Amino acid sequence: MTQVQTMTNPELNRALAELMGYTVRTYRNGKSVLIGPNLRIVSAKECFPAEVWEDAPNYCTDPAASLEVQTAAIADNKLVYLNTLLSMVNPFEDIESAYGGELKVVGYTIDGTSALLTASPRERAEAAYITLQGAQNERNNR
Repeated sequence: MTQVQTMTNPELNRALAELMGYTVRTYRNGKSVLIGPNLRIVSAKECFPAEVWEDAPNYCTDPAASLEVQTAAIADNKLVYLNTLLSMVNPFEDIESAYGGELKVVGYTIDGTSALLTASPRERAEAAYITLQGAQNERNNR
């Protein structure tokens, strides 16, 4: 988890955008194009490829975008997402040691549930990254 915490917002936004299906194509004329899921063109401009990623959703600070990536993470693995987010927003709930390393959703307290509901966009983005990255690794290892 510490690797995610050291990522800057632009780094985490780009990593999440890639996990959500965004890609960049660069053409000979110098144009870089950000293509979203379903092959929708999000942005096209004359710039370096790294610069066009700035037009991807801002999952770390935009509440709506963070809810979008949260929805994808929950669809991939709701148990990992919820437990990861809970461990971020309510460090007093030590899920792994409390349940012997098992990922079970049991024993959520009112404080833990309140913390989940008031998580910041950055916290939701970090938990989503951990969940989506894990799901991608599982697919790649099959």
